Amino acid sequence: MPHHSPLPLLAAALVFAAGTACAATVTVAPGGLDGALAAATAGDTLVLAPGTHPGPVVVRKPVTLLGEPGAVIDGGGEGNTVTVFAPDVTVRNVEVRNSGVSLSEQNTGIFLGKEAHRGVIEGNRLRDNLIGIYVWGAHDVMVQRNDVVGRTDLRLSERGNGIQLWNAPGTQVVDNRVQDGRDGIFTTTSKKNLFARNRFERVRFAVHYMYTNDSEVSDNLSVGNHVGYAIMYSNNLVIRNNRSQGDREHGLLLNYANSVLIEGNVIDGHLSPEQAAPVEVVADKDMPVATDGPVEGQRTGTWKCVFIYNANKNRFTGNRFEGCEIGVHFTAGSERNILTGNAFIGNRTQVKYVGTRHLDWSEKGRGNYWSDNAAFDLNGDGVADEAYRPNDVVDRVMWAYPAAKLLMNSPGVQVIRWAQKQFPALHPGGVIDSAPLMSPPPSPARTQTAERNAQ
Repeated sequence: MPHHSPLPLLAAALVFAAGTACAATVTVAPGGLDGALAAATAGDTLVLAPGTHPGPVVVRKPVTLLGEPGAVIDGGGEGNTVTVFAPDVTVRNVEVRNSGVSLSEQNTGIFLGKEAHRGVIEGNRLRDNLIGIYVWGAHDVMVQRNDVVGRTDLRLSERGNGIQLWNAPGTQVVDNRVQDGRDGIFTTTSKKNLFARNRFERVRFAVHYMYTNDSEVSDNLSVGNHVGYAIMYSNNLVIRNNRSQGDREHGLLLNYANSVLIEGNVIDGHLSPEQAAPVEVVADKDMPVATDGPVEGQRTGTWKCVFIYNANKNRFTGNRFEGCEIGVHFTAGSERNILTGNAFIGNRTQVKYVGTRHLDWSEKGRGNYWSDNAAFDLNGDGVADEAYRPNDVVDRVMWAYPAAKLLMNSPGVQVIRWAQKQFPALHPGGVIDSAPLMSPPPSPARTQTAERNAQ
């Protein structure tokens, strides 16, 4: 084996050490940021003094921008307020505001380009930007503990997203608070991401997944939004311990989502009077649209706790679906999904499934808890003695022909339902829980974000 001299390695180490030793900390007064960036070397820390630092600002070197209390970077309403075109850049404790408002140019408060790998965007206050933070092609970025508020002077359809990712593998978005944007987090064409412990309010979708695989969404809190967690065209995900509180249309939506573990989530559909009020809806061509919603003014809860549309091989376990108009709407050929150990409590319709196949929502002798299941457990094993059927042939007729609801209380309909109970063979294909639980599993723990924001 040839012998390699250690001198080149030693020389490289000395150069690195010298570069580190030369890193400086420079206090920057308002108006001097462009000059400080031009004079900075790799590793420098630029401490922004209190006051307004005019933007737009472009960072092309691996430096740290650290704001003292009261430090503001103001974009002047043009383009991106801060643009990062270098790796290993940190932006911390700065108020970043007033980007441009062009959706076509995707104007952003803090924009990280393809070179901005391993960036850290931490503890910032984002105000009056079109998009709050955009990670565009950089990998292994950390976005944490930021407070993002969108443009309330714009219609929802004119706003940008709070935090947006495109092709940003390894990026983590944790412990942020997002309000008043279009979507809280929007991700597309990415992988190996973590979205955890974030809180979302007054947005369209709290988390909007598109073509993002091998990733995790955990311990987030969505309050009073149009949709809580919209998971579309994505595979191999973990959706764990999230909470949807009073989201108007769907707590959780799966559309062409496959091989997803949905575990320990709480969808609480009870609406406050403010949440029940009409809101602007922005159409999304990728979100399935149903026409069976309740009449405005008559709903008491989230329309659907869960909407499963053409989603396959997913596992739902340990979740709590409560207080919705429909607990689960299951449609469009979704196959090989497993539901076990979940609790369906106080939903006006527990399951809506229009199909001819027989689906057993239990696994290895353990099904789910259904609050409307008046059942017996003579042997005391915690499993009801009879199977639970959430729907019958009358339900299917009502869904297919809404005008037939006028006959709901007629003697003929009651006779049909009595006959089905006496002769199970009359039941159409549909959902059955062959091992329904007598009591709900322990309620999933409240998310850390919910605990923190409840204080």
